[in-house]
Amino acid sequence: MKKGLIITLGIVAFFVIIILLTISWGVGVYNRLVSLNESVNQAWSQVENQYQRRYDLIPNLVETVKGVANFEKETYIAVTEARAKVGQVRITADQLSDPNAFQKFQQAQDGLSNAISRLLVVAENYPQLKANENFLQLQAQLEGTENRISVERMKFNQVVQDYNTQIKRFPAAIIANMTGFKEKQYFRATAEASQAPKVQF
Repeated sequence: MKKGLIITLGIVAFFVIIILLTISWGVGVYNRLVSLNESVNQAWSQVENQYQRRYDLIPNLVETVKGVANFEKETYIAVTEARAKVGQVRITADQLSDPNAFQKFQQAQDGLSNAISRLLVVAENYPQLKANENFLQLQAQLEGTENRISVERMKFNQVVQDYNTQIKRFPAAIIANMTGFKEKQYFRATAEASQAPKVQF
């Protein structure tokens, strides 16, 4: 009788230990996913920070261009409209798993990038604008901001890759599915990036 009780207690203890180890493992995986998710959120706020910097520089750039040159209206109107679209399309860290919201955000930002590029290219035709110190400073700040945006987007994609990889790996995928961790979206190249630029002399 005692021997049967000892065996039963041993089996129960074994299963209790297995359950505790499984729970401990699950908590560890969950905590790792939380850390990765927070890394994605932090990287996203750095991307937003650089986009905001660019967004804030644009009115000064447009006003400087308008003040120095009898500039092509359609160009700075395009920049102003693209900036307005960017202001309307916001995405929160919670929406990084929504491909449609992310795509709309990226399209708005890409549209603004294209409009700014056109503004800077057209500005090259105006010597008095190229000689304006305020314009040159704004142009340098804008170019620096574009570089920062590029760097932060790259960092964001790296963090998203780590996160997405972790939530898809077995057995962590089980915990991720049970606790609602969803795949985050990457920044992607624009459609025009796949085409070679036309060079004309």
